[in-house]
Amino acid sequence: MSLRIVSRSAEPFKDRFEAGQILGEELKRLDGKNAVVLGIPRGGLIVASEVAHSLNVKLDVVLAHKIGAPGNPEFAIGALCEDGFEFIDEYNALQAGADKQYINEIKAKLLEALEGRKMFYRKVCPKISLEQRVVVLIDDGLATGATVQAALWSIRREKPKSILAAFPVASMDGLKRISGYADQVFCLRAPDYFSAVGQFYLKFPEVTDKEVINILDRNKRVAQEST
Repeated sequence: MSLRIVSRSAEPFKDRFEAGQILGEELKRLDGKNAVVLGIPRGGLIVASEVAHSLNVKLDVVLAHKIGAPGNPEFAIGALCEDGFEFIDEYNALQAGADKQYINEIKAKLLEALEGRKMFYRKVCPKISLEQRVVVLIDDGLATGATVQAALWSIRREKPKSILAAFPVASMDGLKRISGYADQVFCLRAPDYFSAVGQFYLKFPEVTDKEVINILDRNKRVAQEST
């Protein structure tokens, strides 16, 4: 695995659109032949859309949901992907007091939610096969890395040619966590102090499912017009 960090700057991006545009410019060196960009909804898809536009490649989503700790849902003990694959950080789970029963209960709830989201998104964007493709996985930032790690495992099971995970901003802990799961990792900014992804954006609004659908629909129409 190769890791490239452009800067250790903590300068915030204006918004996810700007972050995606800058990231896309940096990734133009990538061999885009047979490539596909995957965004993690919801916020990550805005960044991914800009990257896909810069690289002139197809856009798709990878659905993964963080499994939060008991009483502290923002603390990740693992993650779940749309195909039912789960990743559990045994150390974090032990520290948080998350036993097997708790994990199974949370997994059941998340599977239901992910299935609903998958049906919603896939009406507009049928899943693209990743076999022997160059896959570029994008999120709007990397904090703990649990959700991205699960997404990378899910992607790897589809036997892509290679996987590049790329982020506008990331914590060093998060980058270390996903090391070994992607062939390449690229990060524009990895500041020394990292509290949350939102601190590195001047505008960081919640992204709705409707916005995700609009992005996927627009990207599909653009791709059809260019063929």
